[in-house]
Amino acid sequence: WLGSLTRESLNWWLGNALKKGQYEALALGMLVLPIVYAFVGLYPGYGLSMVERLRRRVYTVSVLFALLILWDYLVMRDNPSRGVLLLTFAFAVVLGPLMEAGVRRLLMLCRCWGTPVVVLGAGPVAALLIRILHKEPELGLVPVAVFDDNPARWGTKIEGAPVLGPLSRAKTLGKRVSIALLAMPELAGPRQAHLCARLPFPKVILIPDLMGLASLWVSSRDLGGIVGLEVKKNLSERRNWYLKRTLDYLLGVPLFILSLPLMAFFALWIKLVSRDGPVFYRQLRVGLGGRSFHVWKLRTMYSDADRRLKAHLAKNPQAVQQWERYCKLKDDPRILPGVGRLLRRTSLDELPQLWNVLRGQMSLVGPRPFPHYHLDRFSPEFRALRRRVLPGLTGLWQVSARSDGDVGVQEVLDTYYIRNWSPWLDLYLLARTVGAVLMARGAY
Repeated sequence: WLGSLTRESLNWWLGNALKKGQYEALALGMLVLPIVYAFVGLYPGYGLSMVERLRRRVYTVSVLFALLILWDYLVMRDNPSRGVLLLTFAFAVVLGPLMEAGVRRLLMLCRCWGTPVVVLGAGPVAALLIRILHKEPELGLVPVAVFDDNPARWGTKIEGAPVLGPLSRAKTLGKRVSIALLAMPELAGPRQAHLCARLPFPKVILIPDLMGLASLWVSSRDLGGIVGLEVKKNLSERRNWYLKRTLDYLLGVPLFILSLPLMAFFALWIKLVSRDGPVFYRQLRVGLGGRSFHVWKLRTMYSDADRRLKAHLAKNPQAVQQWERYCKLKDDPRILPGVGRLLRRTSLDELPQLWNVLRGQMSLVGPRPFPHYHLDRFSPEFRALRRRVLPGLTGLWQVSARSDGDVGVQEVLDTYYIRNWSPWLDLYLLARTVGAVLMARGAY
């Protein structure tokens, strides 16, 4: 409908109105979308991550619109409606996920989202699983009961979910619950296979103890009757490297051009507030392969920031603890009034780093480039992992925790991103970056 409206507006100015039949045919075609979405598992899509939802939606819309354009070209040659199709495609790709996210949020607020699941096992893996499901309600998997053969755990609660008894009692919920999560990796394969066959649940999801491996793009393989898990290391493939850089340039070039007037405005504001320093600030950071490069930012601090920091830490022991944990301060005496606070809260001081992206020193999405003193707080294994990828202008840590995440959170989130990279994850994080910047959550 929005595509047709846009095209109608253009035709009104161009004096070339389209036929009403075009829109009726397009509307009928769009009725297929919800049916196909349901077919590919998007409705309701319980258990799907947001990245997987985006991937399935874009693939579905692309295939459907390709077929509609082909039909338009082969059958309706005298009806130039391909422009309407392309516009509607753009709206479906952009507005569809946004509207879905809004409806899902509303359903969660009304407690109408999610399906009950039972967890088999009450060990550490089960506790971690339940904790994650509570933390990410978008998955729609709501643990309502836990079953375990250890009598000492009966009557207790695991992360808020009650342990109702032995595994044999799980079948009592078979008519009300359709999904069981088998979180007992300590059991041998034949025992797990026996449980899966005996339990009455239509779906049983096995939860192995494979923490630290990629989780987004793992697929099963039948190796002569033996189940294998294929773990893809996407960023190790050269074609994916080129794909990521192509995305950087396709989005980075127009973003850099559009940001120039905004940077000029803030540059003038900075000069009005602090005349004794440069507009831009550069700092040496560590990038791909451990090579150092200069990161550019709009200056948000006084020119004597180091002296102010030392004086503040000397007078405030609590600030020392905060600095040691986060390498940031909530009440930072170095920040310029007005413009500095605004740039920090919106992260717009990072705009000049689009130039680093275009120079190939950074990517739009990735782990943030840190100075040496920050990197020294991480484990050697994580530092080695970071050196394999380009640092990013934004990333999973920035949209999830931002300044509220300490070095431990940074390591966990950046490790997840590197091991689970895909273009869909990048697009998802870029979309979330817009919301994080506008809401200014966790930034200071």
